[in-house]
Amino acid sequence: MTYMAIALSMLMAISGGIGIDMIYTELQRTKVQNTLDRAVLAAADLDNELDPETVVLDYMDKMSLGGALSDIDVDEGLNYRVVTADAAVTMPSNVLKLIGIDTLAATAHAQAEERLNKVEISLVLDISGSMDDYDKLENMQNAAGEFVDTMLIDGNEDLVSISVVPYSEHVNAGPEILSFMNVDWMHGYSHCIEMPNSVFDTTTLDLGRQWEQMQHYQFNYSAYNDRSDTVCPRYDYERIRPWSQDARALKQQIGQLQPRAGTSIFLGMKWATALLDPSTRPIASGMIRNGSVDDAFEGRPLDYDNEEVLKTVVLMTDGKNDRSHRIRDWAYDSESEYAHWNRYNLQYFLNHRVYNYRPSDYYYEKYNAQTGDALLSSICSAAKDQGILIWTIGFEVEDHGADVMRACASSPSHFFRVNGIEISDAFSTIARTINQLRLTQ
Repeated sequence: MTYMAIALSMLMAISGGIGIDMIYTELQRTKVQNTLDRAVLAAADLDNELDPETVVLDYMDKMSLGGALSDIDVDEGLNYRVVTADAAVTMPSNVLKLIGIDTLAATAHAQAEERLNKVEISLVLDISGSMDDYDKLENMQNAAGEFVDTMLIDGNEDLVSISVVPYSEHVNAGPEILSFMNVDWMHGYSHCIEMPNSVFDTTTLDLGRQWEQMQHYQFNYSAYNDRSDTVCPRYDYERIRPWSQDARALKQQIGQLQPRAGTSIFLGMKWATALLDPSTRPIASGMIRNGSVDDAFEGRPLDYDNEEVLKTVVLMTDGKNDRSHRIRDWAYDSESEYAHWNRYNLQYFLNHRVYNYRPSDYYYEKYNAQTGDALLSSICSAAKDQGILIWTIGFEVEDHGADVMRACASSPSHFFRVNGIEISDAFSTIARTINQLRLTQ
């Protein structure tokens, strides 16, 4: 019994010793792995101007692990840096040497990258009349300007294209974009096209079909003959600015925006997705030939299955889809009538120049809130089906507007509900996430 007890005691001591060896080895491995992870993450940061290998060595040296590095590999180009490193620490065993294992090794492998992929962004900004309340417009302009600066940092311009899509009750595409489309032109006062409900099921913009030009008129004042807030925004700075890398020009245009008319979020979103869809590539190429889009963006919008591109929409609103009216065809079917409604606000004209009239004789409701919500849902779904990343910002919205924008976003975490200057935090978070640094292995 005494011999058996001694033998069991020795076995327990050996087992305990082996356990201590293994625990010590794991502690060392954890220390090496954690240090190596931090080292390669710092070295891969494109904002870091130091030699990546030097950064890794410095991190390891400060943890007394400089001799542990066995390999460092740096792969970098204009828009990316990948840092890979291996390390190993060898230590003598205490008990395992009794069975012929004299040393133990703690090994680690880490890889980190920062990759500024080609990014195509549609920045969709609400300029409806309610943006005139308090400081909403100014707060939005500041936040959007900071977003542009973050995305178009030095050395990043040829990789990132931003299309600004201002929208209110309609979207002014501008004469140049529409010159590459088959538009049934009626007038030259403004440049919007009507979008049939069927086109909201797809991100494609069919350049082969004939598009109806939007009527040019205003319908929101009865006391005086104002014509500055037309249903189709009429001013140059309210036009879409597509595929741009000119931060100064983008911010200048954003700074000029003024509140106008009603809210049709779905129309802004349709144009936003179209500018990310390869179907509009002929428009981009044409504008490059015209000198209004930079040569670096030839071939954009890139194909959806191109692994080098991130397509994303940043959609903000301060409200919800609303009603929108159109003049009946009989009152809008000749050049003289186009000119007439350019001279007169519709509601003012009806109240002051027409007697015993019924409103429905002159106009009808084309969209209401329910239709707008349904069309927005359709185009958001079509975009997500194509892999477009959708961020939405509900800026001082009511619950219904928040629910609609949350549903449009790629996920609940891609939706921001903010007030006041919080809108800057939302835009900043989105910009940082697009340019995020990630540990890949």
